[in-house]
Amino acid sequence: MLYDELLKYAQSDVYPMHMPGHKRNKEFLPKANSFELDITEIHGFDDLRNPQGLLKETEALAAYLYGSLRAFLLVNGSTSGILAAIGAHTKRGDKILFAQSSHRSVSNAVSLFGLRTVNLDVDTDESSGVQCSVSPTMVESALNREPDIKLVVITSPSYEGVVSDIKAIADIVHSRDIILLVDSAHGAHLGFSDGFPSSATKCGADIVVMSLHKTLPALTQCSLLHVCSERADIAEIYRFLFTLQTSSPSYLFMSSIDYCLRLLDTYSIKLFNAYEHKLTRFYKDVKVFRNLRVIGTALCPSFFAFDPGKIVISTKNTGLSGFVLADILRDEYKIELELAHNNYAIAMTSICDTWEGFSRLASALSAIDDSMD
Repeated sequence: MLYDELLKYAQSDVYPMHMPGHKRNKEFLPKANSFELDITEIHGFDDLRNPQGLLKETEALAAYLYGSLRAFLLVNGSTSGILAAIGAHTKRGDKILFAQSSHRSVSNAVSLFGLRTVNLDVDTDESSGVQCSVSPTMVESALNREPDIKLVVITSPSYEGVVSDIKAIADIVHSRDIILLVDSAHGAHLGFSDGFPSSATKCGADIVVMSLHKTLPALTQCSLLHVCSERADIAEIYRFLFTLQTSSPSYLFMSSIDYCLRLLDTYSIKLFNAYEHKLTRFYKDVKVFRNLRVIGTALCPSFFAFDPGKIVISTKNTGLSGFVLADILRDEYKIELELAHNNYAIAMTSICDTWEGFSRLASALSAIDDSMD
């Protein structure tokens, strides 16, 4: 049964270089049995559809930590937030601008709300096979060609950790009185340390959706929608969230969001200092490879910025695909990656990763690299 398989995996020696960001690290996880805490909307525990108490406090903490005007708790993942944000700021037949590589929730919103699309054809970095940043010039050109666009959707950071210049893009979009929505599902950890790019919530976006569970210690599906400017229609966002989110929100998920935010509020400096130190050691250890390459802005200048927490291992011109590399790491070294691609593979890290995990990955990659000679 599934429960037994989950227990078996949790007790194995496989190291999780994948989401969720808590990495099953017991140092960051509450101790209580989840079934003991699972409740519905009862007296004293507030109501997500009209938060007035505990949940309102959590929303206020989220807004404070990320510098937004209003934050909404999402228990259906970032998908529900993206759908709600698009639905709230378009009407049937409107045009929206986004890249083809955007999360499928964007194209689903197009279908669901009867929208017309204008696509951003984003370049791919030749040396790594990873898609580049969305350039402000590209956005401006699209808006000049299609002046009736009503909404711009930018993904930053991307799955691979590539960050776009949200501030410059926001200035261009706002000069035309258009709303900018940033899918920052992979960027909930940004903005807490100078060693990482800034959060989109502080770069001029009107709405930012982020998944706490991807890069921070929170349960899967735990996300936030941030309203960052008065251009956004809070009442419409609320209406769409009321429609799109479950009518039985999990208090385990909401408590996980609250737990994560309070951890950041109290310990973010300590946690991110330690995280940066481990990442610095890791990147130093893997810098001397002869075949594999661990990429970043130094190797890919076409990136506006890059999230060092995404370890992207390029296999281009090595004779291996990212799929084969992921298989080798899983089968021979008991390391499970997040994603494999023809030209690269991705290891996702977070503040919850141990040095033992980073060291295992560095040693494994070194051995694989040596075997290619």
